[in-house]
Amino acid sequence: MRTPLKVLRTGLLALGLTALAAPAASAASPSASPSPSPSSSASAATGPVTTAGTTFLTAATLAPGQDAKVAASTGDYLYWAFAAAEGRTDTVQVTVALPPSTDRTGPQTWSVELFDGLRRRQSCTAGPQNATAQQSVGSVSLSCTLRRIRSWAEPWSGDPLPGTYYVRLSVSEVPQQDLGLAAQVQVHVGTKGGADDAQPEGGSLKAPLVPPVNAGATAPAGGTAAPAASTARAAAPAEPESHWYSGLFSGWNTRWFWTLAGGALAALAGVAGYTLTRHPRGRRPVGPAPVPRQPHAPQHAPQHDPYRS
Repeated sequence: MRTPLKVLRTGLLALGLTALAAPAASAASPSASPSPSPSSSASAATGPVTTAGTTFLTAATLAPGQDAKVAASTGDYLYWAFAAAEGRTDTVQVTVALPPSTDRTGPQTWSVELFDGLRRRQSCTAGPQNATAQQSVGSVSLSCTLRRIRSWAEPWSGDPLPGTYYVRLSVSEVPQQDLGLAAQVQVHVGTKGGADDAQPEGGSLKAPLVPPVNAGATAPAGGTAAPAASTARAAAPAEPESHWYSGLFSGWNTRWFWTLAGGALAALAGVAGYTLTRHPRGRRPVGPAPVPRQPHAPQHAPQHDPYRS
């Protein structure tokens, strides 16, 4: 019995030593990499974006409240994309640090535009979308406030709906010599509101619409009395007055009336046309026309010819 107990004791001791040595080995291993902290990942996600797209397909994505700082070239189209939810009102603010005035030869006009996911240009409710900077000005500021995002809209309307929106920054007027100069662009997308403000623009309906009942009735003097149960009901529409000829041109009678009237008019037109084309006006004489009598020439006495013997 002593030999099995010694073997069991030796196995348990070896297992305990292995378990104690495993954490130390993993900590001392050079291949182990520490996991990123939540604070560092959050700061990396909210950091400024340093890129911009040149088309709708390559637009750089901006998170709500995130900025973009890009070194751009004068004359390029710059695109950014951000997501908008219902009830929100987004505002895009752009600041362009222009090249030094010594390198420019004239004024520059910059423009900012917003497009929805269907590439439809959206109108702005506030802010200067276009700004012109003279040669001595060092920067230009643009802004565009989008309409409140609606939860629904008619298919034919251009109301903003939830989804992706694109920001396009461009220079619309610039001297030819200034194209390609370096500029610094800073974009900020701010938002306000939320799902609680997802009502259509113009306010919400506080009470159901009810047509007026007994329009024109005046309240009694001394207070407003509640209408009686018999008068609170809308009056029934009056029936139209009927006559003996009311049903002649309604219903199936209309078809028969127009059919008969059209047939009669066609018959009269045919008779009139035949009469005018085949029989001229006036009455033809019966039989051959009499030949007028020709007058006879007068008979003269023969004259005597002196040259004849």
